[in-house]
Amino acid sequence: MTGTVRYLTHPQVQIDPSLDVRHWSLNTLGAARVAALCAQPGQLRATTRVISSTETKALETALPLARALGVTPELRHGMHENDRSATGYLPPPEFEQVADAFFAQPDTSIRGWETARAAQARILAEVNDCPCAADQGDVLFVGHGAVGTLLYCALAGLPIDRRHDQGPGGGGCWFAFDRTRRQPAGGWRPLEALLSADR
Repeated sequence: MTGTVRYLTHPQVQIDPSLDVRHWSLNTLGAARVAALCAQPGQLRATTRVISSTETKALETALPLARALGVTPELRHGMHENDRSATGYLPPPEFEQVADAFFAQPDTSIRGWETARAAQARILAEVNDCPCAADQGDVLFVGHGAVGTLLYCALAGLPIDRRHDQGPGGGGCWFAFDRTRRQPAGGWRPLEALLSADR
């Protein structure tokens, strides 16, 4: 695929209930996965732009990759994860229930969360606000799972549904789309699939 744009989610994080979720860092496994991709960029070698959310876990994914690729990262405050500050940290079982409702009722604010519809419009606007000229090489957006799923649904012309999520495992997945047609080229894949030079 020529002129590929990719959306990559940060991998596994260190869960710390005492810390604002936006400031969580990658855990040992997440950092190791990023380091492996930095050492063997594979399909990312043609990347000339790295555009990232400003949340800590996204930056800890994007900045090492940008250094490895020799590009200056572009930071976008509007690429943050869906705003869950109304509840803060939720234990995993409770979080999963609220996240299910977030996707199932996209026009409703679940317990004060940003609505899925609003988060989708925001992430789509952020991506659309970063024009990707054909002569610029590949582009890598680095962000988060929920808004990444909402972006995937928008680009694929699908209704908002958690069935299109990156799936279990803690993140570190990506999908690609052509900069002209704006259609995803397949579904989510683990970042390890990028290690190969095969596109």
